[in-house]
Amino acid sequence: MTQVEHPLANHDERWQKLLRAFAFLLGLYFLTAYLVLPFFWSRYIKWHPALNHAPGITSTSDGHPGDPLNLAIIGSEEDLKSIMKLAGWFPADHLSLHSDVKIAADTVLDRPYVDAPVSNLFLWGRKEDLAFEQPVGDNPRHRHHVRFWKSSEVDSSGTPLWLGAATYDKSVGLSDTTVQITHHIDPEIDKERDHLVANLVGTHELVDIKYKTNFHPDQEGYNGGGDLWKTDGRLAVGTINVKATSK
Repeated sequence: MTQVEHPLANHDERWQKLLRAFAFLLGLYFLTAYLVLPFFWSRYIKWHPALNHAPGITSTSDGHPGDPLNLAIIGSEEDLKSIMKLAGWFPADHLSLHSDVKIAADTVLDRPYVDAPVSNLFLWGRKEDLAFEQPVGDNPRHRHHVRFWKSSEVDSSGTPLWLGAATYDKSVGLSDTTVQITHHIDPEIDKERDHLVANLVGTHELVDIKYKTNFHPDQEGYNGGGDLWKTDGRLAVGTINVKATSK
């Protein structure tokens, strides 16, 4: 006597095959998206040649360690100035007796100084090429600020790299090392890096954001003023895609 297979058994078997096929495809997706492609992409990324031997820390005029570098921008000087303006950052005033007196008075009297000067730090044997700041409140003792140094090396399109040290000034006081009047920075320099990157991305002019891991082998240290800094060791690298100067 021939045994007739129950239709429900066929139905359950088909569902099991479909579930196994779905599980296989899902596993293949995760393997490709989270392991295979990132592996090959990490080898495809071509960094700007100036990053090959880039130092991680700036220095003060007397040779003490300065603020750590935490981001880099690829673009012309004109485009960097323009994108910073679009992002709501002001060029820092030049250091002078007048600007020193003004920042001291405005700090004491709670008056805004949106383009207050920054002290000089050194990289590649020279002080910063450009400096910008974003005021916080009506007192220059609190501010976001960044210094940039232009690389002498350019990429295949002739574009330089601008290495930047972005930090947040949380107060004004005496340096722990020189007892000079100075700004003290917040130790969480990654927050300042991410803040500036977010501002630049918001202009829709900065693209191709990636992070160079292990840029800082030491993930904490002290700057020349004795301020602690901490980092995850990554350097944010972005490229200015469209000329902001045309806007």
